Amino acid sequence: MTMSTISPTAGRLRAYLRFIVAVLWFFMARGLAHRLALAEATEQFVPLVEQALLALLLLIGYAAMGFWLDREAHPVNAQGLPWRSGWPTEAGMGLAVGWALAVACVLPMVVGGGIAIVLVLGPSAWGWLAADAAFFALAALVEEIAFRGYGFQRFERAVGPLGAALGFAAFYAIVQALLPGSNHASIAVSVMLSLVLSTAYLRSRALWVSWGINFGWKASRALVFGLAISGVSNHSPVVQGNPMGPFWLTGGGFGLDGSWVSFVALLIALPVVYRLTRDLDYKYNAQVIVAAGIPVDMDAAGRRQHEAAMGPAAPAAPSLVQILPVATPPPPSADRPSASS
Repeated sequence: MTMSTISPTAGRLRAYLRFIVAVLWFFMARGLAHRLALAEATEQFVPLVEQALLALLLLIGYAAMGFWLDREAHPVNAQGLPWRSGWPTEAGMGLAVGWALAVACVLPMVVGGGIAIVLVLGPSAWGWLAADAAFFALAALVEEIAFRGYGFQRFERAVGPLGAALGFAAFYAIVQALLPGSNHASIAVSVMLSLVLSTAYLRSRALWVSWGINFGWKASRALVFGLAISGVSNHSPVVQGNPMGPFWLTGGGFGLDGSWVSFVALLIALPVVYRLTRDLDYKYNAQVIVAAGIPVDMDAAGRRQHEAAMGPAAPAAPSLVQILPVATPPPPSADRPSASS
């Protein structure tokens, strides 16, 4: 009986083609979500509704690809969103790292120049603050699904983990470079941020840690310190901050996403995230033995391994087998006449 097998080259090509389809769906879903949000939502809620629709479209689209193209039984979980035990702890770890990154970048700004902060404490401002927090949570989720979900996984199969991390870092930097006000520092920051987030995913095989880092890094700067995020400075209705200092320290109007201090902080964060996810890597990256459908005699394999280590066993001594009983002559009787008489 012959068995048909798929060559590694054909498997990588197939994975690469599915990666291309995933990238195309990302741009299509983004345009569709933007049009639907403009048509259905009021002006104030357009950004929030757009991110919610985009997250839903990406989840559905990539789940359909995983189900039909890759025969995944649980395509949403396979995208990196498994409801496994400990996922809140993983997300909390990411939030702590993202918050620490923001503080590490804000402190030099405070020392080197300062931040002029204006507080708005009206009742309505706190409601909008919750809406903005939901916006950043959804925006971070969208980025993780798009840049570390189905498309990243297919690209990883084609080029390996390191190639996927570097390739998607370039992809993310290109997308960020299209934003108004982008500069060389912002491109470098985008590359390093993508590498940190990809490391978190590859070490944990889930999006919870990377989502927490992404959310904490952006939301804490905007909502707590009132700073601009990628050139947008009206995210926080409660805290409005105006940084003062050199451009390389503050990023100017583009925010810390365009400062070299952020690049250095993310560069230091890369080995930190690698270290923090050590237990997750041990737990979720252990190699799994998948049966290939070939029958194996485990007893014979065990005997061969034993003989290779200990040498062949000495042959047993042959045992005596009695075929017929031995006949013994009867003793001479005293009253039997002898032959000479």
